[in-house]
Amino acid sequence: MQPLFKYKDDQYMFKGITHTREIVRAILIDENNNVCIEKIVDDDGFGPRDYYETPGGGIKPGETHEEALHREIEEEVGYKCEVISPLGEVDDYYNLIYRKNHNYFYLVKRLEKVEQHLEPDEVIRINKIIWVPIDEAIELYENMQNVLVGKIVKQRELPILKLAKIALQSKSK
Repeated sequence: MQPLFKYKDDQYMFKGITHTREIVRAILIDENNNVCIEKIVDDDGFGPRDYYETPGGGIKPGETHEEALHREIEEEVGYKCEVISPLGEVDDYYNLIYRKNHNYFYLVKRLEKVEQHLEPDEVIRINKIIWVPIDEAIELYENMQNVLVGKIVKQRELPILKLAKIALQSKSK
């Protein structure tokens, strides 16, 4: 997958990197090209959280990117899905937990509804899941918190949402 962006964490003090996490993330669309985003609300070691995030998560050992995407979408959002195309890789850091992240973004279409299986920390952190037109998702990201982990998520995902908008526009022509 093509590397698109690399971002440093300027919100938390750098004390070294002890591990790297491989992550898949979906720009998940419905039949009307509405985008799925998760409203994150929490107050934990990262500080107060009040922002949006795309569905996704860590790739387990032995899993392909596509297998991880299918699992994460079913767990977090409760849908089967179909991968339309890769969008690109974004590398970033979570200095607070000494981690480098390789985020692999895909444009994904939702299929039939299945049972959602949130992890215990996701039950606490994911306030709601919304489906909005991509322009509204971009606007929500532009206006979300610009500090702490929210800033890290925003700088990672806002350019990808804009890239997905272009991909969706060219797909509809």
